[in-house]
Amino acid sequence: MAQKIKLSTIAETLGISTATVSLALRDSPLVATTTRDRIKDQARALGYIYNRRAASLRTSRSGIIGVVVHDIMNPFYGEILKAIETELDRSRHTFILSNHYDSVNKQRNFLETLLQLGADGVIMSPAIGTPSEDMLLTEENGMPAILVARSMDVVDFPTYRGDDSYGISLATNHLISLGHRSIAMIGGTDQTSTGRDRYQGYVNALRKAEIEVDPDLRIPGPRSKQGGFEAAVHFLSLPQKPTAAVCWNDLVAIGLMNGIARAGLVPGKDISVTGYDDLEEASIATPALTTVWNGQAEVGRLAARALLDRLAGSHEPDGIHLIKPEMRIRQSTEPYRPRQ
Repeated sequence: MAQKIKLSTIAETLGISTATVSLALRDSPLVATTTRDRIKDQARALGYIYNRRAASLRTSRSGIIGVVVHDIMNPFYGEILKAIETELDRSRHTFILSNHYDSVNKQRNFLETLLQLGADGVIMSPAIGTPSEDMLLTEENGMPAILVARSMDVVDFPTYRGDDSYGISLATNHLISLGHRSIAMIGGTDQTSTGRDRYQGYVNALRKAEIEVDPDLRIPGPRSKQGGFEAAVHFLSLPQKPTAAVCWNDLVAIGLMNGIARAGLVPGKDISVTGYDDLEEASIATPALTTVWNGQAEVGRLAARALLDRLAGSHEPDGIHLIKPEMRIRQSTEPYRPRQ
């Protein structure tokens, strides 16, 4: 079996102290940049592997952060994760990712694994039905948690997300300003804070415009392109004949537009559609999707920063920290035109 390369081996080959090598490999500013680079090059050449377990025994930190979200296949979470990774890279933390798919058991197993690994903290978008004891388990065992995208009513953890009620009201008000009065809302669930807040924003905008809230115009459930596509059949068969739709997210909106087009209608011309999140795909859809920017990158950055601050001994107060959404008007919405 090949012998493990030690710090002392690197030090001997370069004629410097083991302490200097250790500092350089941890990117300490006490070592000059040119010396750090020389040490790292030599370490790579010798095949040195950083012993994280030994370091954690010395520092009581593993350098590991857990991140758990609903589904990484959703680009919304992908944008949050990219921002988290960028922020953690700056402090040389590594993150371990898990999808819970709204399975409380899968999420609990991941949290227990993180505790067994001695992870420093966790950033999570909690699964539907997450019990408060699962969250308290993390804090009681010295693993602070930061929430993103979804909040929890039963526990007060630092939470970073967009202002969903305000954001959906922007989309609904935009359609109202174009003369639409029969506006459906498609997608989402009341089982999450996001779903409840977005529906409330839709209701508030209608009531403020003195438009009757018709429960039949709500089609809950879809959160994917396939779900939006399938919802088009229900949407187009509604007896109220809505002229516009506020969608749960961009994926649902793009799926709905495809379903509308499959039925022989023109999205944007015959039926106005708005999305939510302003994903990259929104601007290149056909037609380009009118949507709401929800600050995913900012959510990820702030959440990672908040966790790192906690680990350093200082932190913002608990509670919900909201990013203010912004409207992005494109081609999928037009003024109301009476159907012939």
